[in-house]
Amino acid sequence: MTTSSPPEADLGALPALPRDGEGPVFSAPWEAQAFAMTLSLHARGVFTWREWAAALAAEFAAAAARGEPDDGSHYYEHWLAALEKLVAARRLVAGPELERRVGEWDAAARATPHGKPIELPR
Repeated sequence: MTTSSPPEADLGALPALPRDGEGPVFSAPWEAQAFAMTLSLHARGVFTWREWAAALAAEFAAAAARGEPDDGSHYYEHWLAALEKLVAARRLVAGPELERRVGEWDAAARATPHGKPIELPR
Protein backbone atom coordinates (compact mmCIF):
# COMPACT_ATOMS: atom_id res chain seq x y z
CA MET A 1 0.00 0.00 0.00
CA THR A 2 1.42 3.40 -1.01
CA THR A 3 0.22 6.96 -0.51
CA SER A 4 1.23 10.40 -1.72
CA SER A 5 2.31 13.15 0.64
CA PRO A 6 1.69 16.88 0.61
CA PRO A 7 4.67 18.92 -0.59
CA GLU A 8 5.10 20.73 2.76
CA ALA A 9 5.81 17.41 4.48
CA ASP A 10 9.56 16.92 4.12
CA LEU A 11 9.73 13.14 4.15
CA GLY A 12 13.50 13.37 3.74
CA ALA A 13 13.65 14.65 7.33
CA LEU A 14 12.24 11.34 8.59
CA PRO A 15 14.81 8.64 9.29
CA ALA A 16 14.28 5.31 7.55
CA LEU A 17 10.69 5.99 6.41
CA PRO A 18 9.54 2.84 4.58
CA ARG A 19 9.01 3.99 1.01
CA ASP A 20 9.18 3.05 -2.62
CA GLY A 21 9.46 5.19 -5.75
CA GLU A 22 5.93 6.54 -5.27
CA GLY A 23 6.12 7.44 -1.58
CA PRO A 24 5.57 5.89 1.84
CA VAL A 25 4.54 2.23 2.05
CA PHE A 26 2.52 0.52 4.75
CA SER A 27 2.19 -3.09 5.86
CA ALA A 28 -1.18 -2.59 7.54
CA PRO A 29 -4.05 -0.12 7.33
CA TRP A 30 -3.41 1.25 10.82
CA GLU A 31 0.04 2.39 9.67
CA ALA A 32 -1.49 4.41 6.84
CA GLN A 33 -4.07 5.82 9.24
CA ALA A 34 -1.40 6.93 11.73
CA PHE A 35 0.54 8.49 8.86
CA ALA A 36 -2.57 10.31 7.62
CA MET A 37 -3.45 11.57 11.11
CA THR A 38 0.05 12.97 11.47
CA LEU A 39 -0.11 14.78 8.13
CA SER A 40 -3.57 16.13 8.98
CA LEU A 41 -2.47 17.49 12.36
CA HIS A 42 0.61 19.03 10.77
CA ALA A 43 -1.53 20.65 8.06
CA ARG A 44 -3.75 22.12 10.80
CA GLY A 45 -0.68 23.68 12.43
CA VAL A 46 -0.72 21.52 15.55
CA PHE A 47 3.03 20.96 15.18
CA THR A 48 5.75 21.86 12.72
CA TRP A 49 7.43 19.26 10.56
CA ARG A 50 10.68 19.88 12.44
CA GLU A 51 8.86 19.14 15.73
CA TRP A 52 7.43 15.97 14.22
CA ALA A 53 10.81 14.76 12.95
CA ALA A 54 12.37 15.46 16.38
CA ALA A 55 9.58 13.55 18.18
CA LEU A 56 10.00 10.57 15.88
CA ALA A 57 13.80 10.65 16.23
CA ALA A 58 13.37 10.68 20.02
CA GLU A 59 11.25 7.51 19.79
CA PHE A 60 13.96 5.81 17.74
CA ALA A 61 16.60 6.90 20.24
CA ALA A 62 14.53 5.57 23.15
CA ALA A 63 14.08 2.24 21.35
CA ALA A 64 17.83 2.02 20.74
CA ALA A 65 18.49 2.81 24.40
CA ARG A 66 16.20 -0.09 25.33
CA GLY A 67 18.28 -2.34 23.07
CA GLU A 68 15.57 -2.85 20.45
CA PRO A 69 16.89 -3.88 17.03
CA ASP A 70 16.84 -1.23 14.30
CA ASP A 71 15.53 -3.47 11.55
CA GLY A 72 12.59 -1.26 10.53
CA SER A 73 9.95 -3.78 11.57
CA HIS A 74 8.63 -1.49 14.32
CA TYR A 75 8.85 1.80 12.42
CA TYR A 76 5.16 2.67 12.62
CA GLU A 77 4.91 1.58 16.24
CA HIS A 78 7.50 4.28 16.96
CA TRP A 79 5.58 6.63 14.67
CA LEU A 80 2.39 6.05 16.64
CA ALA A 81 4.16 6.51 19.99
CA ALA A 82 5.59 9.85 18.79
CA LEU A 83 2.15 10.93 17.58
CA GLU A 84 0.51 10.00 20.87
CA LYS A 85 3.11 12.00 22.81
CA LEU A 86 2.72 15.08 20.62
CA VAL A 87 -1.08 14.92 20.89
CA ALA A 88 -0.81 14.58 24.67
CA ALA A 89 1.77 17.41 24.92
CA ARG A 90 -0.52 19.68 22.89
CA ARG A 91 -3.43 18.63 25.12
CA LEU A 92 -5.56 17.80 22.09
CA VAL A 93 -6.85 14.80 23.99
CA ALA A 94 -6.65 14.41 27.77
CA GLY A 95 -4.39 11.56 28.96
CA PRO A 96 -7.19 9.30 30.25
CA GLU A 97 -9.21 9.87 27.06
CA LEU A 98 -6.18 9.01 24.94
CA GLU A 99 -5.59 5.82 26.93
CA ARG A 100 -9.25 4.87 26.54
CA ARG A 101 -9.13 5.48 22.79
CA VAL A 102 -5.90 3.50 22.43
CA GLY A 103 -7.61 0.60 24.17
CA GLU A 104 -10.68 0.91 21.94
CA TRP A 105 -8.54 0.93 18.80
CA ASP A 106 -6.56 -2.06 20.01
CA ALA A 107 -9.70 -4.06 20.83
CA ALA A 108 -11.35 -3.10 17.54
CA ALA A 109 -8.24 -4.00 15.54
CA ARG A 110 -7.96 -7.40 17.23
CA ALA A 111 -11.66 -8.10 16.56
CA THR A 112 -11.52 -7.07 12.90
CA PRO A 113 -10.80 -9.73 10.28
CA HIS A 114 -7.72 -9.06 8.15
CA GLY A 115 -8.50 -6.84 5.20
CA LYS A 116 -11.65 -5.36 6.70
CA PRO A 117 -11.94 -1.76 7.91
CA ILE A 118 -11.55 -1.22 11.62
CA GLU A 119 -14.71 0.24 13.15
CA LEU A 120 -14.85 1.75 16.60
CA PRO A 121 -17.97 1.50 18.73
CA ARG A 122 -20.08 4.66 18.71
